[in-house]
Amino acid sequence: MRRIRGIFVTGTDTGVGKTTVTAALTAALRAEGINAGVWKPVQSGVSPESGLSDAARLLLGAGLADRPETVAPFSFRAPLAPFLAASQEGVTLTMEALAAAGEPLNSRYDALLVEGAGGVAVPLTEEALVSDFIAFLGIPALIVARSGLGTINHTLLTIEMLRKRSIPITGVMLNDGPVNHSSGDPSVAANAALIERYGDVKVLGHFPRVPVENNETLRLTARDAIDLLPVRLALESQEMGGN
Repeated sequence: MRRIRGIFVTGTDTGVGKTTVTAALTAALRAEGINAGVWKPVQSGVSPESGLSDAARLLLGAGLADRPETVAPFSFRAPLAPFLAASQEGVTLTMEALAAAGEPLNSRYDALLVEGAGGVAVPLTEEALVSDFIAFLGIPALIVARSGLGTINHTLLTIEMLRKRSIPITGVMLNDGPVNHSSGDPSVAANAALIERYGDVKVLGHFPRVPVENNETLRLTARDAIDLLPVRLALESQEMGGN
């Protein structure tokens, strides 16, 4: 497998808006002429009654025509950590198998926005966490965090875990998202500055609550809400042989 060029979008928790931010970043990069695709190595909680899967929502939001099963080669019904959900269906996940399943996308696109499952400490295989897989892929991470109360603690812990594995961090994206009720939360105004101060990272923006399936809305919102320069530089540095 050739080296992946991309950014791994991880979160401080499940439900913090990784899918929205991943789709928005992809839509914005594609509008700038970058041949970017999306990849969801593994997803769980996928069943007919659950509605659109993360992979399907990624494709709609990014404006891509790939099939959901191509974007998410490993999908499981149980709403559990990937390792447990796979085990229930008799599937043994390995980092090598996960990476190999992304090779068709890696060959088709010049860059991939890779959406993780939950946070960096989620069990992915019998022996590895999501953070181990990011290190295995050798690409930088972008952290999506909710914008309201509690986000500083969760974000700093995520930063620490990534750095322990020597994973470069492109930045942090604060997201209101459908489950993040930040309206009226007095902590929102100061959270970005405190994360930058104590985490020594750049907060790339504050993403408002928008429908993930709307490509045009996501593209325009990303243009206005996200500092895309660190994302571009992270991808350019990989072109030159760095991370």
